[in-house]
Amino acid sequence: MTGRERGERRVEQDNGTDELLARRFEADRGHLRAVAYRMLGSLSEAEDAVQEAWFKLSRSDVSAVQNLSGWLTTVVGRVCLDMLRSRGSRREDPLEYYVPDPVVRLPDTTDPEHAAEVTESVGLALLVVLETLAPAERLAFVLHDMFAVSFDEIARIVDRTPAATRQLASRARRRVQDATPAAGPDARRQREIADAFLAASQGGDFEGLLAVLDPDVVLRADGGRALAAVSKIVRGAEAVIAQALTYAKFRRAALPLLANGAPAVLSVANGRPAALMAFTIAGDRIVELHILADPERLAVLDLSEEDLARAAY
Repeated sequence: MTGRERGERRVEQDNGTDELLARRFEADRGHLRAVAYRMLGSLSEAEDAVQEAWFKLSRSDVSAVQNLSGWLTTVVGRVCLDMLRSRGSRREDPLEYYVPDPVVRLPDTTDPEHAAEVTESVGLALLVVLETLAPAERLAFVLHDMFAVSFDEIARIVDRTPAATRQLASRARRRVQDATPAAGPDARRQREIADAFLAASQGGDFEGLLAVLDPDVVLRADGGRALAAVSKIVRGAEAVIAQALTYAKFRRAALPLLANGAPAVLSVANGRPAALMAFTIAGDRIVELHILADPERLAVLDLSEEDLARAAY
């Protein structure tokens, strides 16, 4: 075999290896996106983290790696940890006003892949709690409690001992348990409660609103940089009811949705998303309301023009 032939054979082998790695990576992409989304609460940042993991994979010799999925999970975790640590200096909005990016779909969506993504998504209420954790705590909790990554592996990412890493996850777990609402009723009952709230708010029915709101309900509204004046946090049923103007936009064309598997409604104006309201329901009461009015993030919701045209007045 000539030198040229050996060179061509080597190129063919390298191309074959690259194709194999690409297929393996695509098989894990959904899992990696789920890890990054829980770590970051941002769909665009999660995609960036997954893409960075691909760059690292394509530049690394992983021939000795026995568990490539696990290797990729830890890589994404490390990338997300770095992003969380640098986020504070970049985010201008007060943390308490921040509403994580929702994963939305129409209630009657039957696409199996899309349905699986929503089924595996995490509630907005939990994502809000995760936002309050220190980066290392969030990493330890998400990787261990949600994805069963060992403390030995996580310890190498956060540069601590396994025992110290276990304590990080324990502290995070207590905060999550203390702040996460109890489980709600079935999906049909949750939609009924959300619809009752919308009907009462549109009709100015004070008693009707009190009937569906938990006395300690919390409203978070996030208008982003473009609508910073809209951003607020409101606590208590009567204070939430007093925010009548906040709900006025939902009297326009409205599209019922599921946001992270929970009931939501999208206000549509001129064929574009104007604001999204998502409900967190425990028992038979609304315990949290999340309103996302940030035009930039609403514009990239996974909805087509045909979907938006279904909004009813």
